[in-house]
Amino acid sequence: MKSREEREPALLSIIIPMFNEEASIDGLFGRLLATLDTHGVNAEIICVNDGSADNTWDRLVAWRAKVDNLILVDLSRNFGKEIAVTAGLDVAEGNAVVIMDGDLQHPPETIIEFMKLWRVGFDIVYGVRSDREHDGFLRSCLSNMFYRVFNSLSKTPITPDAGDFRLMDRKVVDAIRRMRERARFMKGIYSWVGFKSVSVEFDVEERRHGKSSFSPVRLLALAFDGLLSFSTAPLKAAVLFGAFFALFAISLGMFYMFRTLLLGVDVPGYASIIVSTLALSGLILLQLGIMGLYLGRIYEEVKARPLYLVRDIVGKAPSDGSAGIAASTMRQIKSLV
Repeated sequence: MKSREEREPALLSIIIPMFNEEASIDGLFGRLLATLDTHGVNAEIICVNDGSADNTWDRLVAWRAKVDNLILVDLSRNFGKEIAVTAGLDVAEGNAVVIMDGDLQHPPETIIEFMKLWRVGFDIVYGVRSDREHDGFLRSCLSNMFYRVFNSLSKTPITPDAGDFRLMDRKVVDAIRRMRERARFMKGIYSWVGFKSVSVEFDVEERRHGKSSFSPVRLLALAFDGLLSFSTAPLKAAVLFGAFFALFAISLGMFYMFRTLLLGVDVPGYASIIVSTLALSGLILLQLGIMGLYLGRIYEEVKARPLYLVRDIVGKAPSDGSAGIAASTMRQIKSLV
């Protein structure tokens, strides 16, 4: 492990994706800046406005006039949280990078705990929710079910109740930036890159303003994205189902053939024919649908569109008089997307 002196960050990057977080911005910056000032952390704060429909961008610009280490990235439309996080990673220049939400459910004070573990040699320090009392019974059950299914089918298991709230070393960020797939499931990507990791438990605070943009439908879509991105098990299952029903059909055909030869011809039942036809038709459509999902992902990848488009970026000029962060990060974006 590297010593504490070797891993003292010259610059810490904090990435905050934002979508309709106008009401949370003042409270977030108040606590975050107080935490950084108290512990003397040299940091750049990167806020990615993911096509907000409210006054999030205007509030961020107002704070930029008061906080000179604030970098603002305005995406051209809503691309989704996973893409907004990726845009922030493309911009970040720190030798340690923190990702957190802007609704204060990720307590800024936990960043200091992350840094302590990073200093002693861990490359990824991720937050794990201590409970899910704010999610409700049904959502908690579905979440637990997803983790069980995903980890049983994928070769890249993910830690239950661990989200985007984490600190990553520069080499981890560089590895993730090389992964440019469009259907991005960041939890799986964090796990896939590996590196030395450790968890930190934190208490999730109740959301003070607004409501989560992740509806049950969007969460279900994200779950499918994760499963299809990190596992071919559905395709294998389709093959196994097909082989099973083919074997069953051959066995059933032989049974009827021998019964007819021995006992004579009988009148087949109408209900059994309808049920078996519908069952087999449904299975065929299911298999075609699974293959179609994977084919659709291939189609999205081969188009090679950029992951996101930037409407505006507001940075800061470093004290040494060299080119500003805005210029350098724009070059990064152009080279990566």
